Amino acid sequence: MKSSSNGGLVYSTDGGRMCADCRQPVSRCACRLKTLPAGDGVVRVSRQTKGRGGKSVTLIKGLALDPAALALLGKQLRTTCGSGGTVKDGVIEVQGDHCEQIMSELRKHGHHAKRTGG
Repeated sequence: MKSSSNGGLVYSTDGGRMCADCRQPVSRCACRLKTLPAGDGVVRVSRQTKGRGGKSVTLIKGLALDPAALALLGKQLRTTCGSGGTVKDGVIEVQGDHCEQIMSELRKHGHHAKRTGG
Protein backbone atom coordinates (compact mmCIF):
# COMPACT_ATOMS: atom_id res chain seq x y z
CA MET A 1 0.00 0.00 0.00
CA LYS A 2 1.33 3.45 -0.92
CA SER A 3 1.48 6.19 1.65
CA SER A 4 0.64 9.70 0.53
CA SER A 5 1.64 13.02 2.04
CA ASN A 6 -1.95 14.32 1.82
CA GLY A 7 -3.60 11.01 2.63
CA GLY A 8 -5.34 10.10 5.81
CA LEU A 9 -8.76 9.47 7.21
CA VAL A 10 -11.48 10.00 4.59
CA TYR A 11 -14.56 8.67 6.36
CA SER A 12 -15.42 7.98 9.97
CA THR A 13 -18.50 6.18 11.25
CA ASP A 14 -18.79 8.81 13.99
CA GLY A 15 -18.65 11.98 11.90
CA GLY A 16 -19.11 10.90 8.27
CA ARG A 17 -16.87 12.46 5.61
CA MET A 18 -13.66 14.02 6.91
CA CYS A 19 -11.86 17.10 5.58
CA ALA A 20 -8.40 16.27 4.24
CA ASP A 21 -6.93 19.60 5.39
CA CYS A 22 -8.11 20.10 8.99
CA ARG A 23 -9.04 16.44 9.75
CA GLN A 24 -12.48 17.47 11.07
CA PRO A 25 -15.87 16.23 9.89
CA VAL A 26 -17.01 18.21 6.83
CA SER A 27 -19.98 19.59 8.78
CA ARG A 28 -17.58 21.20 11.29
CA CYS A 29 -14.76 21.99 8.88
CA ALA A 30 -13.03 25.28 9.68
CA CYS A 31 -10.78 25.52 6.62
CA ARG A 32 -13.68 25.54 4.12
CA LEU A 33 -15.06 28.72 5.67
CA LYS A 34 -11.80 30.57 5.00
CA THR A 35 -11.78 29.73 1.28
CA LEU A 36 -14.52 32.20 0.30
CA PRO A 37 -13.20 34.57 -2.36
CA ALA A 38 -12.84 38.14 -1.16
CA GLY A 39 -14.78 40.35 -3.53
CA ASP A 40 -15.30 44.09 -3.67
CA GLY A 41 -19.06 43.70 -4.06
CA VAL A 42 -19.02 44.28 -7.82
CA VAL A 43 -19.79 41.42 -10.17
CA ARG A 44 -17.98 41.80 -13.49
CA VAL A 45 -19.59 40.44 -16.65
CA SER A 46 -17.48 40.21 -19.81
CA ARG A 47 -17.37 38.46 -23.17
CA GLN A 48 -14.28 36.56 -24.29
CA THR A 49 -13.30 34.74 -27.47
CA LYS A 50 -9.57 34.33 -26.87
CA GLY A 51 -8.36 30.72 -27.12
CA ARG A 52 -11.81 29.34 -27.87
CA GLY A 53 -11.67 28.93 -31.63
CA GLY A 54 -13.58 32.17 -32.29
CA LYS A 55 -16.57 31.15 -30.17
CA SER A 56 -17.70 33.66 -27.56
CA VAL A 57 -18.15 32.92 -23.87
CA THR A 58 -19.67 35.19 -21.23
CA LEU A 59 -17.60 35.31 -18.03
CA ILE A 60 -19.00 36.27 -14.62
CA LYS A 61 -16.32 37.14 -12.04
CA GLY A 62 -16.29 38.63 -8.56
CA LEU A 63 -19.11 36.69 -6.92
CA ALA A 64 -18.32 36.21 -3.23
CA LEU A 65 -20.24 32.94 -2.89
CA ASP A 66 -19.28 29.51 -1.61
CA PRO A 67 -18.72 26.84 -4.30
CA ALA A 68 -22.15 25.23 -3.85
CA ALA A 69 -24.02 28.54 -4.17
CA LEU A 70 -21.83 29.52 -7.13
CA ALA A 71 -22.67 26.26 -8.92
CA LEU A 72 -26.38 26.81 -8.24
CA LEU A 73 -26.27 30.37 -9.60
CA GLY A 74 -24.33 29.14 -12.64
CA LYS A 75 -27.04 26.55 -13.30
CA GLN A 76 -29.76 29.22 -13.04
CA LEU A 77 -27.92 31.57 -15.41
CA ARG A 78 -27.31 28.84 -17.98
CA THR A 79 -30.98 27.85 -17.81
CA THR A 80 -32.07 31.47 -18.26
CA CYS A 81 -29.82 31.88 -21.30
CA GLY A 82 -30.67 28.46 -22.72
CA SER A 83 -27.06 27.48 -23.25
CA GLY A 84 -24.28 25.45 -21.70
CA GLY A 85 -21.35 26.45 -19.58
CA THR A 86 -19.36 25.66 -16.46
CA VAL A 87 -18.00 26.99 -13.17
CA LYS A 88 -14.20 27.05 -12.90
CA ASP A 89 -12.06 28.64 -10.17
CA GLY A 90 -14.83 30.94 -8.93
CA VAL A 91 -15.71 32.12 -12.46
CA ILE A 92 -18.99 31.25 -14.17
CA GLU A 93 -18.66 30.64 -17.93
CA VAL A 94 -21.77 30.68 -20.11
CA GLN A 95 -21.47 29.74 -23.78
CA GLY A 96 -22.44 32.54 -26.15
CA ASP A 97 -22.83 36.32 -25.87
CA HIS A 98 -25.44 36.78 -23.13
CA CYS A 99 -23.99 39.77 -21.24
CA GLU A 100 -27.12 41.93 -21.05
CA GLN A 101 -29.39 39.02 -20.18
CA ILE A 102 -27.02 37.84 -17.43
CA MET A 103 -26.63 41.35 -16.02
CA SER A 104 -30.40 41.77 -15.69
CA GLU A 105 -30.69 38.33 -14.05
CA LEU A 106 -27.89 39.13 -11.58
CA ARG A 107 -29.62 42.39 -10.65
CA LYS A 108 -32.80 40.40 -9.93
CA HIS A 109 -30.75 38.27 -7.52
CA GLY A 110 -29.49 41.42 -5.75
CA HIS A 111 -25.94 41.59 -7.15
CA HIS A 112 -24.35 44.81 -8.41
CA ALA A 113 -23.35 43.80 -11.96
CA LYS A 114 -20.95 45.81 -14.13
CA ARG A 115 -20.05 45.26 -17.79
CA THR A 116 -16.31 45.07 -18.45
CA GLY A 117 -14.09 44.52 -21.46
CA GLY A 118 -15.64 46.83 -24.04
